[in-house]
Amino acid sequence: MNFEELKDYLDFKADQYNNPNFIKSDPIQIPHRYKIKEDIEISGFLAATIAWGNRKMIINSATKMMDAMGNNPYDFVMNATNNQIDAIDNIVHRTFNSDDFRYFIKSLRNIYEHHGGLENVFSANNSINLQNRISKFKQIFFEIDHPLRTTKHISDPLKGSSSKRINMFLRWVTRNDGKGVDFGIWNAVSPSELSCPLDVHSGNVARALGILSRKQNDQKALMELDEALRKFDPTDPVKYDFALFGLGVFEGIK
Repeated sequence: MNFEELKDYLDFKADQYNNPNFIKSDPIQIPHRYKIKEDIEISGFLAATIAWGNRKMIINSATKMMDAMGNNPYDFVMNATNNQIDAIDNIVHRTFNSDDFRYFIKSLRNIYEHHGGLENVFSANNSINLQNRISKFKQIFFEIDHPLRTTKHISDPLKGSSSKRINMFLRWVTRNDGKGVDFGIWNAVSPSELSCPLDVHSGNVARALGILSRKQNDQKALMELDEALRKFDPTDPVKYDFALFGLGVFEGIK
């Protein structure tokens, strides 16, 4: 396919999968259970944090996290007692466990109390590019006493990571195309800044289509994919995440 043919194909596939039917089988269903901005962003951040592996297991694990917070994530983050937080002991998703979850709650409280909330952390650093802001976000997230093991659950693009899960979360809260999947509740980040949540599916499809050559799914691959997708749509490059992911997961392209 030439450039125009490939763009038309990706536009078609992005539109095919970017609709409410996508929600029912994807971790984005977790924040779709809520209406209040802070509930959406906290539940979305937590669900995205554990979004690796089988999607059904991700949804089940994220549901347990919401249950542990009484299905009122913002209220729990801000008002739970230490005893209530310390009583959480049934959270396990691969290498993410209850120790990590308890710290995440405490760190989120610190962010809302002392940094104006999740969105404001990104707003405060909008003079630098988004991947640098993700790195700065990680510094803030771990500025209070924390278990060393927990730091691995927030990626740092400046250390070579594609930061798939945080980029996915940022897509959720930033894009607002009116199609009912992404929320568009943040103004701190422009859709034009977003990077594709690069994983095994989107990476393999991008290589099959000839828009990614690097074999590792790392930061260098993300930069290469970003450059390609921005040529197709510089204002909303990450809409193509729906196309790449859908082609990989639902149509089996490898």
